[in-house]
Amino acid sequence: MEIGRIINRLRNEAKLTQAQFSEVFGVSQQAVQKWESGLSTPDLDKIIAISKYFDVSLDALILGNDNRVVEEMGKFRPIKPQYQNIQDWEFYPADLTIEYEQSLAEGLDVERYKEIFYAASRLPKGEIKKKLGDVLFDIVVSAKQKEGYPYTEPSELDKIKALRKNANRVYSYDKKGLEDKIHGAWMGRTCGCMLGKTVEAARTNELVPVLQNAGNYPMHRYLYRTDLEGQDLDKYVFNFKSRPYADEIDGMPADDDMNYVVLAQEIIRTCGKDFTSYDVAAAWLKYQPKDAYCTAERVAFCNFVKGFAPPESAIYQNPYREWIGAQIRGDYFGYINPGNPELAAEMAFRDASISHVKNGIYGEMFVAAMLAIAATTNDIEQIVLGGLAEIPYTSRFYEEIMRVVDAYRSGVSQKDCFAMIHERYDEYTNDWCHTHPNAMIVVASLLYGKGEYGKSICMSVETGFDTDCNGATVGSVLGMANGIHAIPEYWKKPINDTLYTNIFGIDKVKISERAKLTMEHINAK
Repeated sequence: MEIGRIINRLRNEAKLTQAQFSEVFGVSQQAVQKWESGLSTPDLDKIIAISKYFDVSLDALILGNDNRVVEEMGKFRPIKPQYQNIQDWEFYPADLTIEYEQSLAEGLDVERYKEIFYAASRLPKGEIKKKLGDVLFDIVVSAKQKEGYPYTEPSELDKIKALRKNANRVYSYDKKGLEDKIHGAWMGRTCGCMLGKTVEAARTNELVPVLQNAGNYPMHRYLYRTDLEGQDLDKYVFNFKSRPYADEIDGMPADDDMNYVVLAQEIIRTCGKDFTSYDVAAAWLKYQPKDAYCTAERVAFCNFVKGFAPPESAIYQNPYREWIGAQIRGDYFGYINPGNPELAAEMAFRDASISHVKNGIYGEMFVAAMLAIAATTNDIEQIVLGGLAEIPYTSRFYEEIMRVVDAYRSGVSQKDCFAMIHERYDEYTNDWCHTHPNAMIVVASLLYGKGEYGKSICMSVETGFDTDCNGATVGSVLGMANGIHAIPEYWKKPINDTLYTNIFGIDKVKISERAKLTMEHINAK
């Protein structure tokens, strides 16, 4: 048996494609094809690597003794996963550079290990990379905070409450007009989400030209499929052709931003307002498939399956622990606690702490608290500052939101304020889905939009970063503050009062019916 035939047999026995095999051994797929076809032979170092990987002796591999190969391939070998088939969000070592940058942002003393993090990140997926990832995670969890780090950012509720300013306020609201506001919040979130979903993950160097060519910049309406006609879209990295557009939908397509609102409602319906973090974790496993979750949520879901309970589920090998995921999940807790931002934030904490820590948690608490206050007033500054009062004033999150508020108060222009956010955070890196820049965009859009629904959601989308998340949050707050009747019919028409979901047993819902169920939860004890 020639070495090429042996390699082919080993690869097929391991259920590896030629592309996966080439990645394991650091060669091109064409090289593997040539080896297997007999057109070339692997270099000695590659032969040794193949021998070790498949636990086959060199003489059996090189000499091609059929009996020896069959005997060695048939003997017991440790069963190992096919790492090449594991999605990056589920394989901690795949994002070691993100872990390093995240740890630095938290003030952890890890700089001496930078080269190890980056070198390990470049290794092909496999057992060695997995083991190095485990070691580096141990380094992270045991790292001390650097001396002089200026922030205090707890992940425990009692410690968070101890570091608030101007909290413990309860606001009065008009019960007669509340259902109109709740309906507005649901619809406002949905329309804002749809606006941003069309261009989610597009960077502004490509988004702005497409909008300009469509006659929609500054943005003032939905982007349509017909807007793409005549545009050379092949020159862009972002695939504009694959997205859903408002002129071709009949209801809001399924989206994680909207799934979480419906899922939170199901949790309240089945567990009540005293639900726990464990209830949330159980609901995640029960109601949605793994692929419905992204980044930190995907890590948490996999950690639940492995037996990690909250809050450890948020910590174990989770480099995305301060990303935006929790910030998009807190709306419903604001909806059912009108006038009570503290309780809204506490419920949001129970939800957020299953997948996030520190500023990742604060993002969800902030949004939930803002919505609880928006049920009582349309004063944007009061809404923002009231939400901010529920998180630690000693945090990076608090500092960044106040940076936007202070810029607005001091007369900084809308253009310069958004430019400031872009200067502080780079949309072309993983900053695009971090909690901080997106929360800043939400607040800037609310303030500079001055309560005008369409203007505000468009502002939050045209600036890039996590467009569907930010459009949804801004729309939710303004829908609550001003009610369903303040959202122009133009925005509502494509939605057709219909929301599709990925939740098991709930294919689609009527938004108006979900608003009525929300009212029942508000009135329930």
